[in-house]
Amino acid sequence: MTSGPNSNATPRRAKVCVYCGSSPGNSPVYVKAAQELGRLMAENNISLVYGGGTVGLMGEVAKTIVSIAGPDAVHGIIPEALVKWERDATYSTTTDANGYHVPEEQIYGRTTVVKDMHTRKQMMAREVIEGGPGSGFIALPGGYGTMEELLETATWNQLGIHDKGVCLLNINGFYDGLMQWIKTAVGEGFVKGGNADILVTANDAESALKALREYKVSDARYGLDWGSE
Repeated sequence: MTSGPNSNATPRRAKVCVYCGSSPGNSPVYVKAAQELGRLMAENNISLVYGGGTVGLMGEVAKTIVSIAGPDAVHGIIPEALVKWERDATYSTTTDANGYHVPEEQIYGRTTVVKDMHTRKQMMAREVIEGGPGSGFIALPGGYGTMEELLETATWNQLGIHDKGVCLLNINGFYDGLMQWIKTAVGEGFVKGGNADILVTANDAESALKALREYKVSDARYGLDWGSE
């Protein structure tokens, strides 16, 4: 390795954006999975970028990481419109310049309120793209918002906007339906076969983080045919 002014620079920290529900779900396995993911990320020096909520699976991942690795390991980014839905004021003792409740940094990490969903998604993606090896996106179970962000991130990968891994943490078979839809879309000619592997799956947190470290971009994405997305 050639020495130079940056040869002793600290390696970039891996950053993982976690998409997940602002609900805990009906089964305790979902909360347990969120906590396990948070624990393993903290123990492996992986920072969290997430939607900034303090409730549901979002809050569980953030709290777990902060409790182990400290508030600097978490950055929540939330749009103004979702503040009242994805935050529990119980954990807020101060407000920001706009009067929004600011979660305790020592519990949930740093939080940024942005003007809209588009800004949130851009900021989250930028942090992941600039992160070190092993950075990427993981989807725990969630609702419409989780699915929307997940599929947009997969589309950005397909278009070559980023080359980071996108992994479904398929707890309790939650994403089986989505994987079947991808197979159907390929079979019916709406998704190229090579692009079927943009989304990878894992059944536990350890496997999900491993999948991001080992993620390889499909060559098929560079031959994108708009008639077969």
